[in-house]
Amino acid sequence: MVYQTDSWVINIKPVFWKEIKGLFGNIYPDNLAYKKFRIFYLFYLTVYLLLFIAYLVFNKNSEKMEEIVLGSTVPKFELKDQHGELFNLDSVLGKKNLVIYFYPKDDSPGCTKEACEFRDQFEVFADADALIIGISAQSVESHQAFAKKHRLNYTLLSDSGNKVRKLFGVPGSFFGLIPGRVTYVINKEGKVVYLFNSQIQAEKHVDEALKVLQKMNL
Repeated sequence: MVYQTDSWVINIKPVFWKEIKGLFGNIYPDNLAYKKFRIFYLFYLTVYLLLFIAYLVFNKNSEKMEEIVLGSTVPKFELKDQHGELFNLDSVLGKKNLVIYFYPKDDSPGCTKEACEFRDQFEVFADADALIIGISAQSVESHQAFAKKHRLNYTLLSDSGNKVRKLFGVPGSFFGLIPGRVTYVINKEGKVVYLFNSQIQAEKHVDEALKVLQKMNL
């Protein structure tokens, strides 16, 4: 608060000094309820500060990535699949339409729903002359166990170090703390004709990809 005195001296008085002192000090040492709320708000502020710092760091890094958008040419890459065999994008590019979906983690609830929905619609994608490719950072062994457990009938690629995720410029979720869930539909010319970004609507990735492929084949 800025105010004028009789001697025309400007003084600055903190408006929330008592609140600040109560938060970082201990103005009511015998009040247990005050102590509990004080600890809670200090914890809350700490978490908020850490999330904000993480957002700044990850957001800064994401700006360095060249994000794939509609009309972009799909970048070339090589990764090992769930069988430990090297998958080269060039081996299928131009021969099939591609549905490349990035997901956060094997066997998590949302990722399992998405993976199983792609599995159940495998024949429909095949009729649209499309291959399904799932990519996440887990190991070959993790992908193999995930595919075996849920009888996944398509390719899963192990993107250790998130090199291909960064190559595509896949944005993260929740201040960059969780790897993003993004699906790309790529035509036989190697162009991205559609992308869908949603962390929560896992199964909708399948529906959206199918709609686009069916329109392409009309």
